[in-house]
Amino acid sequence: MRRPVLLLVLPLLLATGCAPTRADLFDGPSDPHSAEAFDQRAAQVEKAWQPGTAWRTGYVPLEGPTVLTGDPRFTPDTEAAFRAGWYRTQVPMYPTRVGGEIRFPDGRLTLPLVSAAEAYRQLDQGDPLPCPGRPKRPGLPTPGGPTVEPGPDGWTTSSTQTACLSLTVTGVTLGAVPVRTSRGEAQVPAWLFDVEELATPVARLAVAPTAVGRVPAPTAPTGPLPAGLVAAQNLAAVDGARVTVRLGVGACDTGIIPLVWERPDIVVVGGRVTRAAGECIDVLKVEPVTVTLATPLGARPVLDVFTGAPLSMASR
Repeated sequence: MRRPVLLLVLPLLLATGCAPTRADLFDGPSDPHSAEAFDQRAAQVEKAWQPGTAWRTGYVPLEGPTVLTGDPRFTPDTEAAFRAGWYRTQVPMYPTRVGGEIRFPDGRLTLPLVSAAEAYRQLDQGDPLPCPGRPKRPGLPTPGGPTVEPGPDGWTTSSTQTACLSLTVTGVTLGAVPVRTSRGEAQVPAWLFDVEELATPVARLAVAPTAVGRVPAPTAPTGPLPAGLVAAQNLAAVDGARVTVRLGVGACDTGIIPLVWERPDIVVVGGRVTRAAGECIDVLKVEPVTVTLATPLGARPVLDVFTGAPLSMASR
């Protein structure tokens, strides 16, 4: 039961562009002075952080381009389809391009947007594999054999073993959604796709790729983390001064304590753990922890103490 945890966490590590190895993250038994070692490393991270002009004046999103606008009330099949990007549409997608305005806490920025047609092409990652044995859409009878249903995206079938559902787009409008960016939470233009099988629209951020700034490459401190310290993988939630991060810990680690270095311009996070004595399965797992800052996070970046990279929001 522990193997899937490793498969789930590895993409998060690789996304930083500087993926730590297990030897980097887990270097010997816990050190009673690890909190002091954390402060020393966090100070190095702070000194190395030089994000550039685009970070403060442009549009640099810290979330993925596909956002749920509320609780979708997933079933196992609809969640699988959403994660895989399986869609079909019952409405036309117009190619007209427009401009739009991002509203930041510190100002506004007008940028070019992609059309609804382009946004849908980015959203739709293909169709499920043929899976005879059940209807494509929930609620349809299965009269003893495979049900095959044509649609705008081609032929799709279903199976009792494999999720074979495509999400049905029934409408699209241009709106705005809250997105965490390098300048704090902003209202960003997005194409809102109404989906028959979900309780809430699926938003695809509409800013043209040429206008999207990149997260700057981190300059990490040299050497592995001091013993007993662990790295942060991503942000799970931000609510004023309460920040929830996901730490990467060992399968047998206990006594998980979040550590934070707060300054007027940045926040550095990591954690401290107690290592298990003896043998332990070689698995990295994600552990959410919450810290309360002295002041609301605002536009300050949250940096990982290991890589020095700014943390992005986990998929939601």
